Amino acid sequence: MKFRRHLIVVFLGVLLTRNTVSGQEARLNLRDARSREAVAFAHILFKSFDNRQTLSAVADIDGKVVLGIRSAGIVQVSALGYNVVSDTLKPGQQKQLSLQPQVFNMDEVVVTGQYSPQPVDKSIFRVKVIGARHIEQRASNNLNELMTGELNIRGMVDGALGSRITLQGLGGEHIKFLIDGVPVIGRMNGNIDLSQLNLYNVKQIEIIEGPMSVIYGSNALAGVINILTKDQTIARINSRAEGYYESVGVYNFNASATASRNRWTISTAGAGNFFEGYSAVDTTRSKRWKPKRQYNADFSAGYAYSGTRARLNVSYFNELLRDKGNLLKPYYETAFDSDFTTNRLTTRFDLSQKVLSNRNLNVLASYAYYDRRKNTWFKDLTTLDKVLTNNIYDQDTSRFDQWLLRSEFSKSDMSSPFNYQLGIDLNMEQGYGRRILDKYQQIGDYAAFLSLKLQPTSRLMLQPGARYSYNTRYKAPLVYSLNMKYDLRESLSLRASAAKGFRAPSLKELYLEFVDVNHNIRGNENLKAESSQNYNLALRYHHEKPSYDYGFEMSLFHNAITNSITLAALNTADQLYTYVNLDRMISQGYQLQFNNRIYPWLELKFGVGQTGRQQLQNNKPRVDMIYSTDVIAQAGYTWRKTGLRFGTYYKYNGDYPEVFVAQDGTIFRTIMQGYHTLDMNVSREFFERKLQLQVGAKNLFNNTNIAVLGDSGGGGIHSGGGGGSSPVGWGRTFFVRMNVNFDKF
Repeated sequence: MKFRRHLIVVFLGVLLTRNTVSGQEARLNLRDARSREAVAFAHILFKSFDNRQTLSAVADIDGKVVLGIRSAGIVQVSALGYNVVSDTLKPGQQKQLSLQPQVFNMDEVVVTGQYSPQPVDKSIFRVKVIGARHIEQRASNNLNELMTGELNIRGMVDGALGSRITLQGLGGEHIKFLIDGVPVIGRMNGNIDLSQLNLYNVKQIEIIEGPMSVIYGSNALAGVINILTKDQTIARINSRAEGYYESVGVYNFNASATASRNRWTISTAGAGNFFEGYSAVDTTRSKRWKPKRQYNADFSAGYAYSGTRARLNVSYFNELLRDKGNLLKPYYETAFDSDFTTNRLTTRFDLSQKVLSNRNLNVLASYAYYDRRKNTWFKDLTTLDKVLTNNIYDQDTSRFDQWLLRSEFSKSDMSSPFNYQLGIDLNMEQGYGRRILDKYQQIGDYAAFLSLKLQPTSRLMLQPGARYSYNTRYKAPLVYSLNMKYDLRESLSLRASAAKGFRAPSLKELYLEFVDVNHNIRGNENLKAESSQNYNLALRYHHEKPSYDYGFEMSLFHNAITNSITLAALNTADQLYTYVNLDRMISQGYQLQFNNRIYPWLELKFGVGQTGRQQLQNNKPRVDMIYSTDVIAQAGYTWRKTGLRFGTYYKYNGDYPEVFVAQDGTIFRTIMQGYHTLDMNVSREFFERKLQLQVGAKNLFNNTNIAVLGDSGGGGIHSGGGGGSSPVGWGRTFFVRMNVNFDKF
């Protein structure tokens, strides 16, 4: 009997000790801040204040979770489609946490052109944010596919030079393309090939329409498009893999992994994209859309502690584009094939240090390398033997290096009426190659800029800025800007800007010869630099209710560019072209867009816009301004009972003018006729959102080549212009996409 009493005491002691070690139960109830419904399968991470206990868990289907904790600490909650929530938690406590859905744009945080990261509605600039979730819903593989679906952005395609866009009626040479703040190197014919900018590792894309020359210098007359890559995760380990197949012959694969421990985050990512080539009438070896394969590789290491953030990133891109020639007479057993190989390597280091309580020091250093090699082979298709041709223009390598050092010191205090930003921006580009004049050229641009943010009242914000630069090739003018934001009401704001811009011709426009089967373009070392005057006005209304929000935005813009650089015919018989300056080029227009959301099951967007373009040359016949109309309509519907999400994306691209200069200096234009596009898809998540499956159709109106009319007969500047048509798509296609996501906390 006595032994039994001792045994009971020992047993109770063990239970008491176990309860003390495991801690008391704390309970969380997770709810959607808008719909008040449960947030299922959210990830929870708890860390005690004394750093002695770390726990992780996943909420059940009712949004509930139980944690056994020994002392008070911080709990972080993350869920797909919601902002991360942090709160304190004590042993034995029961707490309900509300998660804010990310689909409401007012909560989006932007960094492009800002003194410090801030909500988009607080930015003095008109910033448009496209998040990773929207990119997935659109099933966009590269930046060109995504951008061409946006209002007043027009996409164009060249079989050898790739994809490009216009923004506010201005070409890609007037748009600053950034990846994590670093300019993308490798412009061909003044444009970045946007089909080379893969979106597999992107957190969000920020678009600022309007001049940003004060902050970002040359090439920013029309605006800035900044691609922000994924940099950190609340999970200790995150891994992701995705496969994509499209019926035209597109095969894409990518995978990424991120590990976080204490203050460090390490991530790697890679992708392979393959395209078999396409022609509307597929009767020859030579494709209108050239077959290609692309490889991407990324590595980054980040450190964050207190007010210090540092990140090192290395990214590599390789593309092989194959231009297979038609079979040669008399036996049709041989052909000339050309390979175009592109390599792009970018290294980037950035450091952000908080100084005092509201001042920040940011340093960005980068080195980028780009080369494009052309090799032409004479191939025997019976033996499969091939030899390099002897023509001097058939074999070529052009290489470019870009160095960047950018440093900013800013004061950013939301409660202060006076804030500022000052910095330096040092850029140098070098070009090497046989087709570059004297085989080597260099251009440098070294600038200092200052921006002030004045808030005399709670509703009015003013931001004047100026930039002075020294360009090694051109006398750069003082560039200035004035931005204004006025809140007429809490939900109604007015933004306006006036700015002067400057663009120095690129090394390729000055010195590079570009010759292939479709192009014969010569650089012009006598080009003048462009300067511009830009005006923008935007009115935005946004109203939110617990589960419903709606709004509209109307914007006007006017751009006037002096010494606008364009292509001119030197010899139409030989299809020889060069770059020349026009006296003046004007683009102007408007956008009107409506948004309507019934959360969480319905999202509607409708917009209409017009863009006009006009080129003027002294002593030449006047070319009238011609306007192009865009219309978009997008709808997203979630069938909540089944978890299926349906997406529909429509756009009308109106008649669009392209303007050129004839051999005698006369301005002429071609008109690409308008056309409609429509994409549709459906997606669903499985296994606690670890697996996502999406199927859909693109280009349902089956667009391939669109008629081009005008004085040139539709051939434009290319000898292979398609006989009065321009390629815009590879017809109606169907796709399937699957991704798997795994988190360990």
